[in-house]
Amino acid sequence: MPDTLERLEQVIAARKTASPDTSYVARLNAAGIEKIAQKLGEEATEAIIAALSGGREEVVGEAADLIFHLIVLLQARRITLDEVMAELDRREGTSGIEEKANRNK
Repeated sequence: MPDTLERLEQVIAARKTASPDTSYVARLNAAGIEKIAQKLGEEATEAIIAALSGGREEVVGEAADLIFHLIVLLQARRITLDEVMAELDRREGTSGIEEKANRNK
């Protein structure tokens, strides 16, 4: 699974500078971070709707769309998946309640 995300990150990075006429990733990047964030929000909403009323395949598809658009956003902000994974590793073994409480300090 990590190989899939790494390959996806590489493909998105490569397409970022392609022509917006031929690349959806390039088109999103040309529209700016606001458009990318808006699209990520739309995909998150679609994933929520699918989780509540869709079938299994619909949830899988929407989850894939959400992850794809999240990586586009991370790339636009020059954040790597390695950085996100390192943060998840840092949080490992800490309860969600404890981790949230530590954020407010």
